[in-house]
Parts: sequence; C-alpha cells; structure tokens
Amino acid sequence: MTDAAKDELYAIDLTDADWVTSSYTNRWTKTCVEVADLGGGAVAVRDSHNRGLPPLRFTAEEWAAFRLGVRDGEFG
Repeated sequence: MTDAAKDELYAIDLTDADWVTSSYTNRWTKTCVEVADLGGGAVAVRDSHNRGLPPLRFTAEEWAAFRLGVRDGEFG
C-alpha cells in the first residue's frame, strides 16, 4: 500500500455514503461502528455514537486482514 493509494481513500467524499450500522449497536453500548463501502473492497469505518469524528479508511487488504483477525479471536 502506497501513501498515494491511502491518500486516494481519504480523498473520497463521504457526504452521501451509505453507512451500514453494526447489528450490535444499541443506545447502551459505546463500542459500535458503521461501515461504508468505498468501492473495490475498501471501506470507511466510523464510531456510530460519535459520527462527527473523522472515519478511518481501509484498503480491501487491510479490511480483509481485520475481518480475519476478528474471526480468529485475535482481539479478545
């Protein structure tokens, strides 16, 4: 991943992004996320309780590695 490629992800305007909220989100939890598809497998991720904070953006490879880590229990 080059800096230029990552910069391209951060240049994408998210004003009209279709955010998908985690099924685990509810008003009592403070650790829930929303994800928007940026195309080509890349995603933007934001805190569903603090939508004013800038979202993080991940390449398809980064997002796949994260999902595998979740599946394999690497973060627990």
